[in-house]
Amino acid sequence: PQLPHPLWPAALWLRKAAVPTRPRDRGAFLIPYVIALVFEGIPLFHVELAIGQRLRRGSIGVWRAISPYLGGVGLGCFTVSLLVSLYYNTILAWVLWYLLNSFQHPLPWSTCPLDLNRTGLVQECQDTSPVTYFWYRQTLNITPDINDSGAVQGRLLLCMAASWAVVYLCVIRGIETAGKAIYFTALFPYVVLSVFLVRGLTLPGATEGLLHLFTPDVLRNPRVWLDAATQIFFSLSLAFGGHIAFASYNPPRNHCERDAVTIALVNSMTSLYASIAVFSVLGFKAANDHGRCLDGNILLLLNAFDLPDQSVSRDDYAAVLSHLNATQPERVARLPLQVCHLEDFLDKSASGTGLAFIVFAEAVLHMPGAPVWAVLFFGMLFSLGLSSMFGNMESILTPLFDQWVRPRRVPKEVLTGLVCLACFLLASGFTLQSGNYWLEIFDQHAASLNLIFLAFFEVVGVIYVYGMKRFCDDVAWMTGRRPGLYWQVTWKVVSPLLLLTILVAYLALLASRPPSYRAWNPQHVGATRAQSPFAVAIGTLRAM
Repeated sequence: PQLPHPLWPAALWLRKAAVPTRPRDRGAFLIPYVIALVFEGIPLFHVELAIGQRLRRGSIGVWRAISPYLGGVGLGCFTVSLLVSLYYNTILAWVLWYLLNSFQHPLPWSTCPLDLNRTGLVQECQDTSPVTYFWYRQTLNITPDINDSGAVQGRLLLCMAASWAVVYLCVIRGIETAGKAIYFTALFPYVVLSVFLVRGLTLPGATEGLLHLFTPDVLRNPRVWLDAATQIFFSLSLAFGGHIAFASYNPPRNHCERDAVTIALVNSMTSLYASIAVFSVLGFKAANDHGRCLDGNILLLLNAFDLPDQSVSRDDYAAVLSHLNATQPERVARLPLQVCHLEDFLDKSASGTGLAFIVFAEAVLHMPGAPVWAVLFFGMLFSLGLSSMFGNMESILTPLFDQWVRPRRVPKEVLTGLVCLACFLLASGFTLQSGNYWLEIFDQHAASLNLIFLAFFEVVGVIYVYGMKRFCDDVAWMTGRRPGLYWQVTWKVVSPLLLLTILVAYLALLASRPPSYRAWNPQHVGATRAQSPFAVAIGTLRAM
């Protein structure tokens, strides 16, 4: 049952994407990612599956069984899963909003709306773009900064309620109902990704997008290695406690070693598959933007130098501009020409929520039958989000049932409903106009550092507290063969040292730059502002 959980490339929309976190990382990201997968991801994944399958408990129960002093590790996994569920389902609500709006022709983010007087277009939209305006104003109705909380957005609150209702219906009976729903949520995204891949590869600019993805140019940058190492946790959902909970349902003699290797490799191949589909479409969008940039400059040249219409093509533009610069440099210098390099447009591909709700939403506008592609894309994201929520909810619910939090007279379905209701109420703050800012702070503080910290104590707890010999004996009893040299060396030496190095590097990175967030400014999209002391305090408390 644990197979579909790590397969979600949910990071099609999150900062920690299967796609590199910064566009310039692209191909360089793959090499450290594979190294981190082999020496960090797969060994730790095997530990979680094996210990959950052997001890037959959720995350809190497993670590308390190993040592009472390690109960905090299980509680930490439980807390991280709870916090991540709050903002993951918020993103799911945003996806649902876009999915519902995709059943329109034309798509509502294709043009700027009329102003109140209906005599012109809304100025804020003209200052940015229809896609950006629809996201920041018509969806989030965002405030200028985090200090202005704003009001609750009713449409987002309803979408969030619907998302939590769907999650509840899918996990109402635990693994029994989630296992049935997972057949759709795991397979449907593969179908859509395949459709996007075939379509994307036939679009102009797809080749440039793929070359951009697979061209390494910053391998010496230590930040790329750190990104790849931390990406493993989100790609494989490590240290959340979900795998321990899922593995507790496996047969006692299930071959957990084979599962760990197979699932990790399939997950990585899926991430690569998704990246190829995404970058082929992003290459198409970049080619369109590059073409419009050239057309704008060509029009300026035609008007300024009284050239005949259609006398300058896109292919001739560079040569014509070079000739005019050589013969009439002063006149050319006075023109507001834009710098049109395809590489720059490829590098502008956003990460985080902007990837799904701005960049990809704009890309589908240029595809024939745009509403169909929008429905497929946001339907895929909703399915991926649901499958990830199944794992997170199992990480929350299984420890509660293990610790007998539920009174005997209270049905399991009722406690599950109460947990979903409590999560909905806690997450409702994200539907404020400033909710996107708080979600970004959650993303920065709620998981990354905590997951590295928890993973370190997981491997140390199993190998040095539970005992290497005892653990290897358990694996041999379950799988029929004793772990080989690769497993023992990575568990005992390589993985702990690698995790400790990542932890120190991550702390150094956090200390080297002040906490910030992206604030909405129509005149300067992507402007960053320092987090207020209150926001920093809240984020620190969440991390603790």
